[in-house]
Amino acid sequence: MTRVDIGRGLIDVHVVEVSNDVSGTAPPLVFLHEGLGSIELWRSFPDDVRAACGGPTMVVYSRHGYGRSAVVGEPRAITYMHDEALVALPSLLELLGIERPVLVGHSDGASIALIHAGAGHRVAGLVLLAPHVFVEDVSIAGIEAARDAYRSGELRARLARYHDDVDTTFWGWNDVWLSAAFRTWNIESFVTHIDAPVLLVQGSADAYGTLAQLDAIERAMPRRGGPAERLVIPGAGHTLHVGAPAGDIVAAMARFYGALGHSTPP
Repeated sequence: MTRVDIGRGLIDVHVVEVSNDVSGTAPPLVFLHEGLGSIELWRSFPDDVRAACGGPTMVVYSRHGYGRSAVVGEPRAITYMHDEALVALPSLLELLGIERPVLVGHSDGASIALIHAGAGHRVAGLVLLAPHVFVEDVSIAGIEAARDAYRSGELRARLARYHDDVDTTFWGWNDVWLSAAFRTWNIESFVTHIDAPVLLVQGSADAYGTLAQLDAIERAMPRRGGPAERLVIPGAGHTLHVGAPAGDIVAAMARFYGALGHSTPP
């Protein structure tokens, strides 16, 4: 674990260097956590994915305001995912010397990955777990339920183990998603510019989004990017990287990663 400064304070970054790619051309894996996530809350998933993919370089980090990274005091803007995708993430990748990664994003992290790639940043591929490209009524209902669980103390107690300032972390996310201004948030226009392979993963019982999100991404994908691959896990909820669903996802990611090839295009 290391701490680096990419603006707005230090963030925690976990980097595992490549172990067996002597040519140095295996795409690095970069993990982007969900709206209430952190390095720790990924559990063993990044390590399991890395092992299944043959041991490439891997980066897992906690964004500003999450985990043990610097607390963000100011209210979060409705563009917070754009800010992460277009400013913070490019700065981190440049600092670490990471080029053409496979971005593995969950929920907010998946949306950040889409914005980053759709803005023209070069990626080898995208793995998107429970992505959001627009706001659904079910998303709002799920986030209202999370607010109620947090106020009751149950959710707060769980999250407090993983975030230094749990109240700022939670309300920074919850307040934005439940704001009237956020109801028109939409990033489908970024998807139209993505020219890398995409693996879409969704649980059929996700309380925060439906298969309409995957449908929208597939409709918007340009032909040059190739058809997006879809994995729907029956009965799975929003936390796809823990428990039974994780095994299916790791296997699918290993196949997806292997099909990318390890040569760097001109």
